[in-house]
Amino acid sequence: MFKNLIKHSIRSFKRQRAYIIINILGLSIGIACSLLIALYIINEASYDQFNVKKDRIFRTILNGKIGGQEITGATSPAIMGPTMVKEFPEIEDFLRMNGMGPTVIEYNNQTFTEDHIVEADSSFFNFFSIEVLKGDPKNLLNAPRKVVLSESTAKKIFGSENPIDKPIKIGSDTLRYIVTGVMADVPQNSHFEANVLSSFITNPRSKEPKWMNNSFSTYFLLRPNSSYKTVDAKYPDLLLKYVGPEIQQYTGISLNDFIAQGNKYRFYLQNLSDIHLDTSVQQDFKASVDPKYLKIFGSIAILIVLMAAINFMNLSTAQASRRAKEVGIKKVGGSTRSMLIGQFLSESFILSFIALIVALIFIKLSLPYFNNLLGANLALNLFSSWFTIPILIMFSLFVGFLAGSYPALFLSSFNPYEVLKGGVKNSMQNGRLRRILVVFQFAVSILLIVGTMIMYRQIKYMLNKDVGFKKEQLIVINRAEALGTKMKSFKETVKNIPGVVNISSSTAIPGRTNNNNGYMMEGRKDETFLMATSWVDYDFLATYGMTLVSGRSFNESFASDKDACIINESARKDFKITDIEKTRFMEPRDSGKINYLPVIGVVKNFNYESLRNPIGPYILKFQNDKMLWGYITVRLSGQNYSKTIGAIEDKWKEFVSNNPLQYYFVDADFELMYKQEKQNAQMAVIFSILAIFIAALGLYGLTSFTVEQRTKEIGIRKAMGSTIPGIYAEISKEVIILVSISALIAWPIIYYAAGKWLENFYYRISISASSFIAGLTIALGIAILTISYRILKAASVNPAQSLKYE
Repeated sequence: MFKNLIKHSIRSFKRQRAYIIINILGLSIGIACSLLIALYIINEASYDQFNVKKDRIFRTILNGKIGGQEITGATSPAIMGPTMVKEFPEIEDFLRMNGMGPTVIEYNNQTFTEDHIVEADSSFFNFFSIEVLKGDPKNLLNAPRKVVLSESTAKKIFGSENPIDKPIKIGSDTLRYIVTGVMADVPQNSHFEANVLSSFITNPRSKEPKWMNNSFSTYFLLRPNSSYKTVDAKYPDLLLKYVGPEIQQYTGISLNDFIAQGNKYRFYLQNLSDIHLDTSVQQDFKASVDPKYLKIFGSIAILIVLMAAINFMNLSTAQASRRAKEVGIKKVGGSTRSMLIGQFLSESFILSFIALIVALIFIKLSLPYFNNLLGANLALNLFSSWFTIPILIMFSLFVGFLAGSYPALFLSSFNPYEVLKGGVKNSMQNGRLRRILVVFQFAVSILLIVGTMIMYRQIKYMLNKDVGFKKEQLIVINRAEALGTKMKSFKETVKNIPGVVNISSSTAIPGRTNNNNGYMMEGRKDETFLMATSWVDYDFLATYGMTLVSGRSFNESFASDKDACIINESARKDFKITDIEKTRFMEPRDSGKINYLPVIGVVKNFNYESLRNPIGPYILKFQNDKMLWGYITVRLSGQNYSKTIGAIEDKWKEFVSNNPLQYYFVDADFELMYKQEKQNAQMAVIFSILAIFIAALGLYGLTSFTVEQRTKEIGIRKAMGSTIPGIYAEISKEVIILVSISALIAWPIIYYAAGKWLENFYYRISISASSFIAGLTIALGIAILTISYRILKAASVNPAQSLKYE
């Protein structure tokens, strides 16, 4: 019986070659899109899943709120880990980690710039399932200045030489580090990147006893069968014991009173598996991915597969009149309905399986492009797991069943008597279901087109919005600490280079905020104020082109300015400051003394973070000669960048030997803030094009069928004097109506969805009618182009030939 079904299917394929090609193309695109999106979603959802102990590993999260400003970040004090492992029986081990940023490594007078150096405790390999290739796992990071290199980094620095026990220079540290081990490269789907591990206890702050100095990431390994909820429940008592005295020292009030004023200071645990998909937490390592995007693209995958299946349904049912006689004869010959259903479903399964093979070829060819687009490492490994191929075959069968079940039931239901006397052909002229399905396809296409246009408008808005300073023609030099005490001399030298407009040093810059500190205000001692903090020199505001709205900038003529500060408009507004001349912030010191910071100016608000976030209070303090770390910013004239930067690099080499200049452009760095949005918008464009291509394929097939059905009608109309434009308008008006109905359905859906997406951005565009009209126009244009060839060809045929058509 199965052999007969296959034979009948092959004969049927030969008779319907053109429609089969359209169906296979549509199904293969639908399957390819869904599998690509599935690979992307699986990759993002599988972050940190390679760790054997992942269910027992938790990271500490700080949630603080001071003076109305709230922050949630993966940061904690150095003392927390050692204290909690002693006092909490649920905790088996702790691990502290700290990213060092771009750093220069020197070996044998050769220098290497490494972006991913992480300080870590010796317990690192007890937490993460990363293989140690060389060295003793128990003694890798248990003493100061020990380092472990990744396999690729070891090859880059040492080549074929054995790196164990070799000394290397890291950063500006005058003492050498000893390589104690080599580990496998950290998997791409890890929430952190680390090519070099340095012993955490090398950092002087590793023994810092202060509980309110939150600078590091702390991880805990819970004992088997212990609950993180038990640990979370113990945090309040821990904070009361250790943080309470510091709050009392700095603010003069108890921790309970501090919280009663509406402030927050709490810690909680986050499971390792949740890190990558949690955008509510400020990350210390890799940026997290918004799970909304995974849901969006997952929905797109489902819709595209449905569109491909709808094509199959439409074309199969549209051809029912062609196959009606076949069904009638087979039924008269003894075929049962179940046998016919089996035949039609087998045809569908075969087409779906062929489409799967075509889709896999398409994925294999397009994966390098998608990996480049997403910065990912997606791979199609058909033989990596025993269940991969069976799942793909089951998916193919599911798509085949989804696409073929209705046509099979529909075609097998024909009454042989009605069929053989020609009654079915007339009944097929209506095609109401096919119209509904076409409306659905174009509704999805318009939804994707309009959504993509709104995404691009928002991205363009973010890139072009006035951010409160002139970000063009600015380069930032990393690792200012490499200059040491020569920083001032270097700035003076560079300022004299032709093409350099200004130069400034600071501990933080827009886009790279690294300090959030609490302050009090004179006369308001019961209140605490949280502000992003940066120490800057005299030329900072001028270099960045920032505008003062009141007061003045730091000035060498005023010696007292070294103890003064400048705040932004948000600080003045949020803290209800009416007279800056009478305002002094207070900064408690560990010694018990208080530093007073008179406000000398208010700078116009500038975006120091992504436009997703509102501009919070910001304070600029003076950078004294002892603060030899941070960044150097150079404003260029805009003429002959390469020559000017080359001259700066030459001066850098004069001041710093064996330490290459590392710099970036500020405007390019700001664009990187929206990398995820740009990637998702590009993906949306691709899937929009493919979706409307699928819809156009189906429409082309249906138009071909409609033209065939109406060949005699077209001949009669021409014989009666109708013109080609008249016939074209008559046949195409239905498509225009259907696409217009699709737009009316898609518009409210995308208006709601786009509104929700835009809520992720504090600074955002308004949704305008132009995007919706443009979406309809594009869909109509593509639909009309799709059907024009078939209609015009049919309308151009001699009426005598059309009237003979059967």
